[in-house]
Amino acid sequence: MLASFLITFREGLEAALIIGIIAAYVAKLGRKDLNRYINIGIISALVASLAVAFLFKLVYGELQGTAEQLFEGAAALTAAIVLTYMIFWMAQNSKQIKGEVQEKIDLSISKGQMFGIAALSFVAVFREGVETVLFLGTLAIQSPADTIAGFILGLALVIVLSFIMFKGIYRLDVSRFFRYTSILLILFSAGLAATAVHEFNEAGIIPEIVEHIWDINPPLNPDGSYPPLHENGFIGGSLKALIGYNGNPSLTEVMAYIGYWIIIGLFVYRSYLKR
Repeated sequence: MLASFLITFREGLEAALIIGIIAAYVAKLGRKDLNRYINIGIISALVASLAVAFLFKLVYGELQGTAEQLFEGAAALTAAIVLTYMIFWMAQNSKQIKGEVQEKIDLSISKGQMFGIAALSFVAVFREGVETVLFLGTLAIQSPADTIAGFILGLALVIVLSFIMFKGIYRLDVSRFFRYTSILLILFSAGLAATAVHEFNEAGIIPEIVEHIWDINPPLNPDGSYPPLHENGFIGGSLKALIGYNGNPSLTEVMAYIGYWIIIGLFVYRSYLKR
């Protein structure tokens, strides 16, 4: 639930920030008549995101055995790639977001192409919606109920914060927001990469080299339940969903996790250090 809450909160807040920038700039121009185009873009993006979620559920529900493991691994790997791209993009463009959005709005108004504003709103919401579907889809495979609960809580918090911060959108340091949340994204994405390798290990696509380089899963409780620190327990399960925790990982799984941290973490650190 914690992982799905953080992802929903992060993705939802990013979409809310972009929409907030659009709405605030339109209001500043005295063109509140353009709000309907913003709403058209938002509603269309939400419908399209739900369609993607339905397609994900439909495809996954028909798979079994090795095909299921391959799909889970491919979904986790795809989510990690998309998330990594987003981290790179934020590191390079976080300071220019407001300016770029305002330039696109000015261009749409000057050309009389008001649906360009709808398209801008659609892209902002749909991009985050698809990413959320990918990330939560991999979590829902492990724990559907907790994933849904975290999604609802995260979305509720985003809605509340959106109302609070709307009037102060121009005072918000968007660059700093993206910088700090990038740390959480790297943490989560490294877990996705490790999860993908784990599934490919089970499917026989990637060799384990060493099956279990350690095993710290505590034995089951006398009643057959999992202890909290077990990878399927309350604490261990939350860490598994959030950072890809595994009590008995293979060597290639650990290599993927550490390698991701070294390569991507160093890149992001150097990018923000230069700025």
